[in-house]
Amino acid sequence: MSSLATDLFDYDLPSELIAQTPATRRDSSRLMVIDRKKGSVEHHHFHDLPDLLIAGDTLIRNNAAVLPARLRAKRPTGGAVECFLLRPESVEEAGERWWCLLKPGKRLPEGATFAHPEGFDARVLTKSSDGTALVEFFPHVKNESVTAIANRLGRMPLPPYIARAVDSAHATSDLERYQTVYADRAKQVAVAAPTAGLHFTPEILDRIKKRQIETAEVTLHVGLGTFRPVKTDLITDHDIHHEVYEIPPATGQLLKNPTGRRIAVGTTSVRAIEHFLQQNPGTSRIHTTASADIFIYPPRQFAGVDGLITNFHQPRSTLLCLVSAFLKPGASDGIAWIKEIYAEAISEKYRFFSYGDAMLIL
Repeated sequence: MSSLATDLFDYDLPSELIAQTPATRRDSSRLMVIDRKKGSVEHHHFHDLPDLLIAGDTLIRNNAAVLPARLRAKRPTGGAVECFLLRPESVEEAGERWWCLLKPGKRLPEGATFAHPEGFDARVLTKSSDGTALVEFFPHVKNESVTAIANRLGRMPLPPYIARAVDSAHATSDLERYQTVYADRAKQVAVAAPTAGLHFTPEILDRIKKRQIETAEVTLHVGLGTFRPVKTDLITDHDIHHEVYEIPPATGQLLKNPTGRRIAVGTTSVRAIEHFLQQNPGTSRIHTTASADIFIYPPRQFAGVDGLITNFHQPRSTLLCLVSAFLKPGASDGIAWIKEIYAEAISEKYRFFSYGDAMLIL
């Protein structure tokens, strides 16, 4: 189908179901379990996950770590600035250059400066038509990287639907809870969490291992595009965002020569897997670093994913399109089914979005 209307992926969500804080325990979140062959829906909790999987399954997870990318600063006039780090452009001897989002953007034209008294001076080099700005940073501490400054002074880049004051008492706990327990801190390349992984605990991972369920890693640099709604009338007219990913050799081998079910933890993992297999058919190449520009929507077949753990997503989002496709691969029936599933989740008072509950699709 080449002309899917974006309205097909819309639904009404009561605002009180948008999770503002994480569950008390990561694995106490609820888990809706969907059996695609039976067409059934069951209600569990995430701590039931090991018992819902079978020996030989492999969980493929995104091990990217979230950078505390929100930096506060001041203009020379004293006006407040929020600088949201997106991705590095270059590292020079004098300083680093990063693409950023700036607030207030209109008051920070090319050549404008801002600073943090405990961290850096910065200057806007250029501004792009997409609203981003290239900013050069000059650390106050010799050789301190912008990443190190962000870890020292920054706040977690919570999505806009988590409506809390910047100085909320939750800000410190977000540094822990808006991060998976298996995140590789050497790979602080995400500015949004791979949220399906937020429900895992060390205890869950231990139980999974004892049940002979394996884990495999991908690294996808989750960007702000993951929250960007589809604003075009037709899904196919949407300009999908690009995200860099890495598939290590062991994971590449597993994807091309599976020994059991491959269960992706999160839509970010699905994008990396499907782009990798699309771009690298055959069995020879098992490692790559590339940029995923793949837009997954019905009807679509999946080459490397047999099951999916995911959260509940925003209306008119590319992530909702992906899950709809996965419910009924190769057909468009998943669009109607996702609406039924989400209606049941709303009726059962599931919590939605990043800090919300999860579903397992098998």
